[in-house]
Amino acid sequence: MERLRQRAKKYRKLAKEHVEDPDAPAVADEDGDGDGEHAEWNKIALLLLREDIGKPLRHLEDYLNEMPGILDVFGLEKSPDHTSFCNWEKEISMRTLRSLLRRTAEQAGFSGTGAIDASGFQRGQASHHYRKRADYSFQAMKTTVLVDTESLVIRDVHFTTKKAYDGHIGLQVFRRNAGDLRELLADKMYSWKELREKCRKEATRPVIKHCEQSPLQKAHNARIDDDLYNQRSMSETVFSMLKADDGENLHTRTWHGQFRELTRKCIIHNLSRAVG
Repeated sequence: MERLRQRAKKYRKLAKEHVEDPDAPAVADEDGDGDGEHAEWNKIALLLLREDIGKPLRHLEDYLNEMPGILDVFGLEKSPDHTSFCNWEKEISMRTLRSLLRRTAEQAGFSGTGAIDASGFQRGQASHHYRKRADYSFQAMKTTVLVDTESLVIRDVHFTTKKAYDGHIGLQVFRRNAGDLRELLADKMYSWKELREKCRKEATRPVIKHCEQSPLQKAHNARIDDDLYNQRSMSETVFSMLKADDGENLHTRTWHGQFRELTRKCIIHNLSRAVG
């Protein structure tokens, strides 16, 4: 496993490649004491570092202050206040995070064979009062990922706190990535006529098993290449990697914050898969 300082440099490099002003000073007051306005690249990189470390925000501040070598990577002499991290999480949009996710997937490589699958992350960190006030009825965040079966990078993600048909989610994810896919692998939960037709229209081969309700559907399933179809299990491998450190629990309480938290986890995963 890479040392934390090396990973911190990766987050800084990725963030600087994304922003319009990568040469902006880490903090606007140039005192390096962490009290001024941080540059956009610094906010993004520090949020990724926070997700990597996985400590509660109040503990994170003390943790970073004991690691001057890590702070030096970001041009700081002391850690930002924990409230700054809270504000930055709201400030950095999902559009920005999705763009970073795609950039990291491209860096790691994409073979053109993608597997799509879903899993749940537990949202039980929020209080009962908050869940009741926010109509917080589902305890799991349904997370759907599109994974490259060769490099194991996450090309795209979809989140929902509501009941949603996998076929509809699969079509939405496929539309965003149709130009990069030669084959789409999925289990029978994604067996939907419109998804198959859209794949074929975009010259993508749908390797999706049918729900066996007729002899014809059984015959279609029998013709599927098992070696290719079984590669869809790579998506389960990726979920295991995402849950390796913190398990299934999410730390953020709001649904939009949970979307961002999981997307940052996916970005960190992709960076770990990237060569060099």
